Amino acid sequence: MIPITTFAGEKVAIFGLGGSGLTSASALLAGGADVIAFDDNAASVAKANAAGIPTADLRQADWGKIASLVLAPGVPLTHPAPHWVVALAHKAGVEVIGDIELFCRERARHAPGAPFVAITGTNGKSTTTALIAHLAASVGMDAQLGGNIGTAILSLAPPAAGRVHVIECSSYQIDLAPSLDPSIGILINLSEDHLDRHGSMEGYAAVKERLVAGVPQNGTAIVGVDDEWCVAIADRLADAGKQPMRISVRRELPDGVFVTGQKIMRARAGGAQPIAALGGIGSLRGLHNAQNAACATAAALALGLDAAAIQAGLRSFPGLAHRMEEVGRRGAILFVNDSKATNADSAAQALACFHDIFWIAGGKPKTGGIESLRGFFPRIRKAYLIGEAAEEFAATLGTAVPHEVTGTLDKALAAAARDAQTSGAHEPVVLLSPACASFDQYRNFEVRGDAFRELVQAITGTK
Repeated sequence: MIPITTFAGEKVAIFGLGGSGLTSASALLAGGADVIAFDDNAASVAKANAAGIPTADLRQADWGKIASLVLAPGVPLTHPAPHWVVALAHKAGVEVIGDIELFCRERARHAPGAPFVAITGTNGKSTTTALIAHLAASVGMDAQLGGNIGTAILSLAPPAAGRVHVIECSSYQIDLAPSLDPSIGILINLSEDHLDRHGSMEGYAAVKERLVAGVPQNGTAIVGVDDEWCVAIADRLADAGKQPMRISVRRELPDGVFVTGQKIMRARAGGAQPIAALGGIGSLRGLHNAQNAACATAAALALGLDAAAIQAGLRSFPGLAHRMEEVGRRGAILFVNDSKATNADSAAQALACFHDIFWIAGGKPKTGGIESLRGFFPRIRKAYLIGEAAEEFAATLGTAVPHEVTGTLDKALAAAARDAQTSGAHEPVVLLSPACASFDQYRNFEVRGDAFRELVQAITGTK
């Protein structure tokens, strides 16, 4: 845990008592703050009480004595309307911050030179974050991995010389971190997301931009430039006197890191030199993962890794669960768990990586269905449809793709494995990439992916 000493002796309100909220409360208490915590959920308040965290209804608090409100990132800050606790804080002139901000202030006080890598973007954040931490750890660095990837930042070891924090930051977290100043900041890409939270694409992009804009002059700002929003952000950084390291997987760059074929290249004034090759790395298949790998490579270069270390680290990266995860082989058949693909855009990235696909899809449908995937239909040998979306997807596939409505995941896998075995395909792939949410049959995409993995591993002869 990172004790937060910057609020020692001050009263701090905490709202939102999930995992990060409870950790923030404990970290503030450990640093000597006077904490008062609350949540709209009575069970969460009871859990905090049981953990020894002081609680009280913040509607009744004396806000004139509160120094700061630490807000859980999921609580509405501005849109569609500020949460009632935010409105109370604003009325009293109390700052509203989050756990990333607490970390930044603690680092600034005790270890301002400690390496701090912060990663954001619309897609690929978790893979890029995990890959950077893996690259750092592979050369013996003390790499602390956390943030939006699932481990609360304040539960990590404190900032210190020789210890690198690799932190995934959502737009919600950035919005609550006004002094965010990573030594290495990465913006991978931008597309429409969370507009209900930020009001517009312009508002969403402006929040994301703050992560790389906060990188100090002696740091490294890394920006993917394969979308117009990020191109504009990189240009603004350059106009402000910072020289961003641009990343592209779509074109060669005169200065930056780009991917051509399967090679990651570092370009400078003297020309471009190969850094690493992605061929044969199953955990980094596809153009989207090439972008993640290029961003991670740029960060690794900034951390001082050489090309040989980066190549070795890329090859040993196991990937993340439920994201193009290879969960087994049976003869020539490869089984891939891409349960994280909860919409058509995400499923497209997986479908683009393979031919001779035996595709398991369906669940709780998203707006638009799978019509946008029509260009990938020639890659699909057969589809196996599950959940609420099965009939809708069957209508879209029509006569273009052989399919059957199997209803449940276990039946879909059994049918797909049977058909792949007898297909005669050289490298058949049984792919779970549902293009749907899981909530009709599973609590979340992780549970769905775990079920798929267990079913695959139970197939006789699977390794």
